[in-house]
Amino acid sequence: MSIYTPTRECGAVVVPTGHDPASFTTVRSLGRQGVTTIVGSEHRTVPAAASRYCDEFVDLPSPYEDLVAYKDALVDLAKRPEVRTIVPIRPHDTYVLSRYAEEFAPYVSLPVPDPATLERVHDRVQLAAAATDAGVPFPETCTLDEFEPDPDRGSIVKSRFNLLADGYLPEYEPGESAVVKTVQHLAPGESPDRDALTAEMGHVPIVQSFVPTAEKLMFAALYDHGRAVATFQHRQIRGNSYTGGGGVYRQSMFLPDLERVARRLLDHLEWHGLACIEYIRDAETGEYKPIEINPRMWQSLPSTVQAGADFPFYYWQQATGRADEIDAGYELGLGSHQLYGELDHLLSVLRDDSPLVDRPVFSERAREVLASCLAEPKFDYLKLDDPRPFLRGLRQVFG
Repeated sequence: MSIYTPTRECGAVVVPTGHDPASFTTVRSLGRQGVTTIVGSEHRTVPAAASRYCDEFVDLPSPYEDLVAYKDALVDLAKRPEVRTIVPIRPHDTYVLSRYAEEFAPYVSLPVPDPATLERVHDRVQLAAAATDAGVPFPETCTLDEFEPDPDRGSIVKSRFNLLADGYLPEYEPGESAVVKTVQHLAPGESPDRDALTAEMGHVPIVQSFVPTAEKLMFAALYDHGRAVATFQHRQIRGNSYTGGGGVYRQSMFLPDLERVARRLLDHLEWHGLACIEYIRDAETGEYKPIEINPRMWQSLPSTVQAGADFPFYYWQQATGRADEIDAGYELGLGSHQLYGELDHLLSVLRDDSPLVDRPVFSERAREVLASCLAEPKFDYLKLDDPRPFLRGLRQVFG
């Protein structure tokens, strides 16, 4: 296999971001490989822009305020001769890069799914149907309008779409968008306030049957037109909240059965580009059940790269025609933390509530967090050779 040694002359990458942890990891990863990095945001204080590996910062319109203006600004960046690709970081990015692919195609290479395939994972009703067609387990899913309370099992109400936009909801204008993260746990037999939840989420949400959880896992992949070129797994030990959320303390691992069911689903979708699938192992059946697919770089990307699975560079290799050079091995059993997320987790013990998940004792959970940080002192933001993103993030947290 040939060895690709990039230089600053090899081109540039655009990394659009809000305050997403994946952005500074992407900048660090590609900057260390010699790729010129251009960070774009509506916020000039994003941690990624403070990295020593950020070569340039550009102002972008907010995708939350005008999605079309955001797209136009990315197209203008794509037209720059040195720019080779754009990395999808935020929920809007893959949608924009896919929906308007013809505008980007003359200028950059974008490993993203086509709009129809993207809709199948952004729409959790279609995703449930795709899982059934692929022959893989999935939590029972229906729309809120179809839901009937089960006296023997709890349920979870969540948004039907990862992203609300005109391609999915006709009442939205092309420039309008929203990201809905509301989740409500229902006790067995409990009836939700349908009108209030629909109004809060801006559309008719879905209801999934509660899955008693033996463990939470994550499977990440990069696909090239239906073929897996890199995969990664970790076990989520703690999330943003004690009730769930993205992983803030994780350990890399490999389970053949998880690999099999996850690839079966993505193979069935003939996937192209990035995918991060959140899984739950059902405590009753032992089955691995996906909760959602995020078609972009993921919150726990820093831990993925620390384990040796350098997905930002893999994405760059694929976008620049070097997918055959990807070396997708990684270290097993490596634990890492997102310190801000650990703080959120502890706060959730004090303020969150769920009829389905037992609240831990705060003092015991605090000791667990401290002990694991001392035992495995690897952190997402804090890097001695690049401390400014952590310091900037710290100012934002406490500012």
